[in-house]
Amino acid sequence: MSKGIVLASSSVHRRELLKNAGVDFITESADIDERSVEAPLEGSGVSPDEIAQILAEAKAVDVSERHPQSLVIGADQTLSLGDTVFHKPANMEEARRALLLLSGQTHHLNSAVVLVEGGEVVWRHTSIAALTMRELDPGFVGRYLAQCGQKSLTSVGGYQIEKEGIQLMEKIEGDYFTIIGLPILPLLKELRARGEIDG
Repeated sequence: MSKGIVLASSSVHRRELLKNAGVDFITESADIDERSVEAPLEGSGVSPDEIAQILAEAKAVDVSERHPQSLVIGADQTLSLGDTVFHKPANMEEARRALLLLSGQTHHLNSAVVLVEGGEVVWRHTSIAALTMRELDPGFVGRYLAQCGQKSLTSVGGYQIEKEGIQLMEKIEGDYFTIIGLPILPLLKELRARGEIDG
């Protein structure tokens, strides 16, 4: 018998992915400061994919305190270039700098998803996608950001792959769902195994 599923996320994309998959769930955003959770990890040797998992767990555990009988899904994503972790740009200048740093490089999107029940993590998974950005002319970056506007500030790295951001890419290795920020195939498999969805 299903315990009820709660998605601990305010992400429109994650909600849409679950909804489109036919999963019955409610949404509640976590009340945590992600940068405060992440700050002690800097310089500690924790990898970018582990940071994504720690953030996903923190979100799910927080929401689980208000829904102890439910199965809570937590998800988070980091963008890394080597050991450097990128965050959402605070302004257009930060977005411009991020795109120029990523230009001609292969960076990784590390997407973590966890299930928490009664405040305890009962399952976790991380998927990684490798994206190679083409060499970008600084003039093009300026025009690209002018075209995208404030949308550039809503995604890590200053681009949205499902929109104009695809024009920045030369090569992509990894599935679409990992890139969007929710490795949904392993999540659905686990939900089926737990009897939370029909299968």
